Amino acid sequence: MIRIFALTDTGAILGRRLQNLLQTDEMDVSFQLRPQPFTETVQTAFEHGERIILICATGVAVRTLAPVLVDKYRDPAVLVLDEQGEFVIPLLSGHEGGANEWGRQVSDNINAQLVMTAAKPYLQPVYTVGMGCERGCDAQHLQDLLEQCLQQQDLSIDDIVSINSIDIKANEAGLIELARDQAKLFQTIAAESLAAIAEQLENPADNTGKSTGAYGVAELAALWAAQQATQSQAELVLANQKTPKATCAIARAYPPGSGSTGLLD
Repeated sequence: MIRIFALTDTGAILGRRLQNLLQTDEMDVSFQLRPQPFTETVQTAFEHGERIILICATGVAVRTLAPVLVDKYRDPAVLVLDEQGEFVIPLLSGHEGGANEWGRQVSDNINAQLVMTAAKPYLQPVYTVGMGCERGCDAQHLQDLLEQCLQQQDLSIDDIVSINSIDIKANEAGLIELARDQAKLFQTIAAESLAAIAEQLENPADNTGKSTGAYGVAELAALWAAQQATQSQAELVLANQKTPKATCAIARAYPPGSGSTGLLD
């Protein structure tokens, strides 16, 4: 669930535009203009773990959410936008909650400037998961495979910013359920985009490629997502791990010169 709130009539135009852009069959998006009471309404959505876009001053957003903050591992992602839609600020849970990547997607959708404002004390990798599966593979099977892969690399689900697959899996119920249960961004990538980075694979052998033109779907999806999240070259930290029903791979990339994860991450 995504909740969008605006405090001005100009902001409402942007809010309704974002609602239309972000609404999908799998993601419900609501918009409210000046809900009453504002603070309690926003805080309740936040405490329910819903992703929030606030179209208002950053100071208003900070004062509204400060009393209900827990930590960066449990707080949902929050974006702040100006009413003209010129800037997108990942305010909370930039890395762990996926606000940085989400903010990048939103800024691309509305041709806005993404503003990363946190300090940059060290390089912190961004980890992404790529997964493929046979049609109808259940979420529990996928979760078991994902957990095994994370354990192999001494990672936790909190280290992962997104779960990714090829576009023909956009309506794959098991993958959608997995991402929802783990509170992670789920995105699918066009086969031609994956094929364009296929030279990064050492062993591009995946039967899915026979029908999609993109070999090594899990590996390529992980690499593509990490590169998109950081605008830097990505590397595989775990090559394809397979079961009879699914595949999983993990990639990472480093934001150029930054270990930041969002203003209040």
